[in-house]
Amino acid sequence: MNPLKQHRAWSRLALICLVVAGIAATATAQDAATLAKLAKEAHAKFKDDASGKNADYIPALAKVPSQLFGLTIVTVDGTVINVGDVNTGFSIQSCSKVFTMALVMQESGASAILDKVNVEPTGEAFNSIRAIEEGDGRADNPFVNPGAIAAVSLVQAKSAQERWEKILACYSRFAGEKLTVLDDIYTSEAATNFRNRGIAHVLFNSGHLYAEPLECTDVYTKQCSVGVTCKQLAVMGGTLANGGVNPVTQERCVDAKHVPKILAVMTMAGFYDGSGAWAWSAGLPAKTGVGGGIVAVVPGKMAIVGFSPPLDSFGNSVRAQKAIQYISENLGLSIFGPGK
Repeated sequence: MNPLKQHRAWSRLALICLVVAGIAATATAQDAATLAKLAKEAHAKFKDDASGKNADYIPALAKVPSQLFGLTIVTVDGTVINVGDVNTGFSIQSCSKVFTMALVMQESGASAILDKVNVEPTGEAFNSIRAIEEGDGRADNPFVNPGAIAAVSLVQAKSAQERWEKILACYSRFAGEKLTVLDDIYTSEAATNFRNRGIAHVLFNSGHLYAEPLECTDVYTKQCSVGVTCKQLAVMGGTLANGGVNPVTQERCVDAKHVPKILAVMTMAGFYDGSGAWAWSAGLPAKTGVGGGIVAVVPGKMAIVGFSPPLDSFGNSVRAQKAIQYISENLGLSIFGPGK
């Protein structure tokens, strides 16, 4: 089978399994003591793992201390469990794409994402231009760079400032705290984002970017440069686990009807070309960022966030994914069944 078709077949199977599961992991939250014990075990087990390396195509990310490693669990009842470097701010990077997608769906309905961006995996790199040109001119999903830039363009706004303020306000509601941009990350990314500028123009040329290309690229760069801690990102993920309601502030951030679709795309494309292996091993909807963060969602129960800068060849934090997988396996959290 063609590798791209094979990838898509696997992703559709994952979606079918998610639907069959009905996101039915609505049992009560795990015992806090058990969660804390497993988080500590996972942190201790992988803190000395020296594999991977920081993202270096964004100069500022290359300078982040590689030994940093934090884990946070936020349950749907608002319990917070922290281990390690959880108070260190890091750039949200591509984890942001989940929440811009949610904003677009909340404003314009799920069809805006399905029809104008698409929800298929690419089988290509996250910043591929070829994937656009070999398809129908759309980006393939909201989590690759073309799709994320297209999602930014779909935010309802009359100016770049309004577009940016709406995105930042959305993220802050999900986090339950006011978030801000890390200026050093934004400056570094804005000075080197030539490929993303090109992607925006290719999309605009094909009729599938819905605002001015350079404006969309700049706002996208800002959203990736938002600073979060492990707890803030875990509360954002916990909001999705809780059906769109922030488990700490109790504010509704996105309608419940949109959450299964968001989690489906996280399952299919959240780890880029490592998504199949992640579904196989951890079995959780998740999204990674090259800043070293991973947010994983256990529907109806909790979110688990790991942060550590060294990445594998797909751009996913090595320590964070191993730690989350360890917790998932030990608690039988996979949405596809416990496997035990």
